[in-house]
Amino acid sequence: MGKINVCRLCGDPLKDLFLDLGISPLANSYVHSERLQQSEAMYPLKTYVCGGCFLVQIEDYESPEHIFSDYAYFSSYSESWLAHSKAYVDKMMDKYKFNRNHQVIEIASNDGYLLQYFVDYNVPVLGIEPAANVAAIAEERGVPSVVDFFGTKLASSLVNQQKGADLLLGNNVLAHVPNLNDFVAGMKIVLKPAGVITMEFPHLLRLIEHVQFDTIYHEHYSYYSLQTVSKLFHKHGLTVFDVEHLPTHGGSLRIYAKHSENEEYEVSPAVYDTLAMEHNFGITNLAQYAAFKKRAVQLKRDIVSMCISIKDRNETIVGYGAPAKGNTLLNYCGLDADYIDYTVDRSPHKQGHCLPGSRIPVFSPERIKETKPNYVFIFPWNLKDEIISQTAFIREWGGKWIIPVPQVIIIEK
Repeated sequence: MGKINVCRLCGDPLKDLFLDLGISPLANSYVHSERLQQSEAMYPLKTYVCGGCFLVQIEDYESPEHIFSDYAYFSSYSESWLAHSKAYVDKMMDKYKFNRNHQVIEIASNDGYLLQYFVDYNVPVLGIEPAANVAAIAEERGVPSVVDFFGTKLASSLVNQQKGADLLLGNNVLAHVPNLNDFVAGMKIVLKPAGVITMEFPHLLRLIEHVQFDTIYHEHYSYYSLQTVSKLFHKHGLTVFDVEHLPTHGGSLRIYAKHSENEEYEVSPAVYDTLAMEHNFGITNLAQYAAFKKRAVQLKRDIVSMCISIKDRNETIVGYGAPAKGNTLLNYCGLDADYIDYTVDRSPHKQGHCLPGSRIPVFSPERIKETKPNYVFIFPWNLKDEIISQTAFIREWGGKWIIPVPQVIIIEK
């Protein structure tokens, strides 16, 4: 693939550095215990901001086919994410009155975590998921799935099969797309004339505001504001007509889009309010992006200093979770098994492996009760409430939780 020199959206030269996270492996390339003596592929993890459209993007060193064709992330292992998905489906059913005569299509449908709830309503669904191992789980849940990457070619094929979408949705997929223009052009093709698109993605404004440097990794090619997404969709004949602010992933947006020629939906005040909020924040001011690097470096130092201080007291730290963001944090901060004894994860697909780069082993959550660590480092900090509830038993021996973002804090009670 190689280094990108121009913006994925508008084609302007990329000259302004956002953040350099050094050298890192692919964040979801977990290492099997039998391969610990082998080397890992390591890549620069460097992000730029486009001075024209303000899309933040990484240099792409690996293809989506290599990253996503066999994937370790299964959405259904987070109870809070399942609850979020069911609430979305209930809302869409109430708002748009979908029935068995409609077609719902989800791009990057993973293991059927969301579409299963439309199935419960007897609404026809189709999942598009490039990872065959993940799509197989969706099929077992009664969610028909196409194993492929979405773009204009697949969209045209679906239309030829009379599979146009009344509702076309994607959660946290926009970030994973290197060819933005082909992807959104495909959405234009497969969406029925009166159809609606909803897309959820982490809000770039929140990433900057809360120093969420660990949400940057090779699988995330781009990072979006509403301003940038609106430009992208407008370029392909689609209009963002509504937006919601969500707490997921440290602060996300859910956008609603339509064919620009569809006059049924007016652009809501929420769109104008959010664009104004972004402008006031400085989302189109390069100085805001330049300041982010200093804040990320300081947070890195704070995390490392805290870990050194704990280890100097001969106390133990273990991790909870094995998310991609945790691997970015560990590799950027240079933390390995000398600092974090092990981590745990509810997904059996990660247990028995080691984290990429740091080589920290992954066990099932029961191990925490066996070893009684002094600290539990919560890597998926966006799920901290869920995880603290699940691990409340560590209070029995005086255990504490570490939350790294937006600043390092220790929770004792």
